Amino acid sequence: MAALRFSWPGSATTRMRGNAAEDAALAHLLAQGLRLVERNYRTPGRGGGEIDLILREPDGTLVFAEVRARADVSRGGAAASVGAAKQRRIVLAARHYLLRHRSPPPCRFDVVAIDGDRIEWLRGAFDADAG
Repeated sequence: MAALRFSWPGSATTRMRGNAAEDAALAHLLAQGLRLVERNYRTPGRGGGEIDLILREPDGTLVFAEVRARADVSRGGAAASVGAAKQRRIVLAARHYLLRHRSPPPCRFDVVAIDGDRIEWLRGAFDADAG
């Protein structure tokens, strides 16, 4: 689990920081050989879920990645913020996304955690049993 350095934008809004975190996570995953399939996939209607990044591994595995960032690590860290409810919403969105595949490929749920200025990629952070 190699960590990469990340720089928080100076006086950025929350949305700008979130976009910057997703950009950094995407750059990190692309550098590891993954290919972007879709970004910010949302299920229709209220109460659905969202997937920050959907990528494909060179072996064909579809990766649903949640990006979480914390400028201050004193509140448990970014990875710890992906609780059971968030996992359920991500799994719900992934199941909805997979409806468009006649024969779904192998899938995995990853978390890219950005704590302060460090990026950590957690492969297989949770599984579909969360849903």
